[in-house]
Amino acid sequence: MGSSSAGEIETAGDHAAGIWQVNVDRLTSMQQKIADSPQILSRSAGRSTCSIFRVPQSLIDINGRCYQPHIVSVGPYHHGKPNLKMIEEHKWRFLGSLLKRTRTKPLILEDLLKSVQPLESKARECYSTAINFTVDEFTEMLVLDGCFVVELFRKFGGVVAFEADDPLLSMSWVYPFFLRDLIRLENQIPFFVLQCLFDMTKMPSEQSGPSLSNLTLTFFNNALQRSDEFVDKLGEITGKHLLDLLRSSFIPEGYKEPKQTRYPNTHVIQCISKLRKAGIHLQPGNSESFLVVKFKNGVIEMPTIAIDDFMSSFLLNCVAYEQCHRHCSKHLTTYATLLDCLINTAKDVEYLCDKNILENYFGTDAEIARFINNMGKDVTFDIDMCYLTEEFNEVNNYYKNHWHVHLASFKYTYFNTPWSFISALAALVLLLLTVAQTYFTIVGYVRPAS
Repeated sequence: MGSSSAGEIETAGDHAAGIWQVNVDRLTSMQQKIADSPQILSRSAGRSTCSIFRVPQSLIDINGRCYQPHIVSVGPYHHGKPNLKMIEEHKWRFLGSLLKRTRTKPLILEDLLKSVQPLESKARECYSTAINFTVDEFTEMLVLDGCFVVELFRKFGGVVAFEADDPLLSMSWVYPFFLRDLIRLENQIPFFVLQCLFDMTKMPSEQSGPSLSNLTLTFFNNALQRSDEFVDKLGEITGKHLLDLLRSSFIPEGYKEPKQTRYPNTHVIQCISKLRKAGIHLQPGNSESFLVVKFKNGVIEMPTIAIDDFMSSFLLNCVAYEQCHRHCSKHLTTYATLLDCLINTAKDVEYLCDKNILENYFGTDAEIARFINNMGKDVTFDIDMCYLTEEFNEVNNYYKNHWHVHLASFKYTYFNTPWSFISALAALVLLLLTVAQTYFTIVGYVRPAS
């Protein structure tokens, strides 16, 4: 026992004597990591100036490649990808034709680079991820991509003629991809860069022509089919980038988000099938913006929205943008949540289509339902401070009114279809005949015929 105890003491003493030393290389590495700035989500991402974000992985896992360009890259995030090389070559062709047209101004390539370079640092601050381009590389990319977008809008806006047999015009499949790629959140450059290049390359004959904002809305209006009067009425609307500008064009006057809540503890509303059983119906509105939702006397009024490949991409990227940029309103997120509340099944989609509130150019009713339900996943916003807070509360109050519920449930059960109405009518006639038979039987017994 004594020797064993002494051995333990000796071992403990050896352990105490062995002092652990910090690895110098490890220490240097840790200090370097402390000094380094975040790259994937830079410190500028939280500032109001930052507006072009990498889409959160949670949304990508749900909606797939809806946030990534398919044929054309704009900005640094997808620059140089092999699958986008085809249009990358045409960007240089567009830049060449632009310089050929403006040389009488005179305007040369060096002038464009010199005009954009002072904006280079400000443009970097617009991206949530650190841009690993040199000043020269980043400036070149902004000029090339910016001039391509500006020229594309001029050509489709009729300001500049397309070259004869231009494949980007003659191949009909290209244009729809341009429409979708240019409104993807990860595929943007700041609008002030586009405006600078537009102003620099404007010819004297264009001075009284459409503005860049008007050309942008006209370009996308081929997919949205809004009236020319409405587009002209928007005037000089602007935005952080193309996606934000188009998103802002849908936000109607008088539908701003409240600065303080009037309805604390607001809840989302029920799906269409439950609302109908409570006597709440839906009908199409006549506003140019699908965001104009109204509720009055048990009727939800919603303007028609056409769901196709473009609109689905637009909605998803707007929601992603609003989720990332805390300094912008959450109008599209609120609207997406409304649709997610209303639609649970393909039957709900069918009802909206029958009411001309929804036009389905996307797929089956079940596919539309799945798309809308996915769009509402993993998104957050303050429902007490959203632009539809009042409507959510009014619908819920109407829904909870027991008199409305019982009356509507009776109508829904017995008068919803012709067959249910006939069955209810037959039952009523049978009941009346039974009552009459009973009455005459009793009368005959009490007062028999003499």
